[in-house]
Amino acid sequence: MPQTQTRKAILHVIFFLSGITTVLIGQILPILARRFSLGDLEVSFFFPAQFAGSLFGTFFTSQFARRDAYSSATVIGGLLMAAGMAMMNADSFSVCLAGFTVNGVGIGLTLPAINMLILEMNLGRAGSALSVLNFCWGAGAIVCKPFVDAFGTHDSLGATTWLLAAPLVLAACILIVLGRKTADAPRDDPGDADGNSVPIWTTPLAWTIAFFNLIHVGFESGIGGWLTTYTERVPGPPLASWVSPTLLYFSFFVLGRGFAPVLFRFLNENRMLILGLVIVLAGMSIILAASSVLVLSLGATVAGFGTSWIFPTNVARFSQTFGPTATRRAMPLFICGTLGAAASTWLIGFVSDRTGSLNSGMYVLLVSVILLLATQAYLGTQGRRRGQ
Repeated sequence: MPQTQTRKAILHVIFFLSGITTVLIGQILPILARRFSLGDLEVSFFFPAQFAGSLFGTFFTSQFARRDAYSSATVIGGLLMAAGMAMMNADSFSVCLAGFTVNGVGIGLTLPAINMLILEMNLGRAGSALSVLNFCWGAGAIVCKPFVDAFGTHDSLGATTWLLAAPLVLAACILIVLGRKTADAPRDDPGDADGNSVPIWTTPLAWTIAFFNLIHVGFESGIGGWLTTYTERVPGPPLASWVSPTLLYFSFFVLGRGFAPVLFRFLNENRMLILGLVIVLAGMSIILAASSVLVLSLGATVAGFGTSWIFPTNVARFSQTFGPTATRRAMPLFICGTLGAAASTWLIGFVSDRTGSLNSGMYVLLVSVILLLATQAYLGTQGRRRGQ
């Protein structure tokens, strides 16, 4: 029993650290731009590098799943994230870029593997257990910006990456010592693989939901990745030296997920999605029109709250539409999300470079929200036809 509790604690610690390593890219872009004298287009290359690695890691996780080796995937993922952190300190742009790719592979391996391990350890209370786990990720995202500010400098990462790498290596080593045995995992029903399964990816509805995920994850990654850099180009002081728009965005992102169950008592999924997207649209309008960091902070707060429940609600919609075993065939859904993240973050830098204005680049996010509203309107009509 103590060993099981120790394992759970270590997994939650790694998930917290992965929250920092996932969003770290956006917080250190200004530092890297100054270190290597990069423009917005060159800076944007870091995003596809990390997301390409994440895509590979997510795809490779399925190989570990077939051998019931999620613990091994977690150990390897943690060590790769630590290695990626170390490589980011290199004076070579190419090595630093490769560090983001390695970090991405680690993230892609670790996040789904830990989700499945916690699920297997808490079969009777999976929902609440996964909620606590993902709260840890959100907490990591919140502290990332203050963490970088505390240990980085104007043009150097300082001790930031080493303070992340060390506990990742330590946690991975503890998992190795504990071994890989966990509670008995549920096995796939052989019937899931036969022809009686719903042919999910032959239906337009499945690809429309995946398209929604592609655009929304792209939005989340775009605003999370570029908000810190964008803040530096808006005049005026913040609310306080440590209260940045990025901190407010991620704080209300996490708070919104906690508040969402209250709203679900009064609204169904389609209305919740429309409400969230309208709030995000209002937040993005404020962000793009902001003439000071104080106004930008307000927009970031509104956008963070609005987007908080959209991703899990869309995933829940996928599962409810195609049945409880749909999650075992959801790989294209998550791959689309990773592709959207890579495309959106790069496109913002590309538009900014071509126009000479990051504000113009951020309009990519406004277009994304409009596309999401249109897609949701279509999916809402499909849901009513299916009686949902």
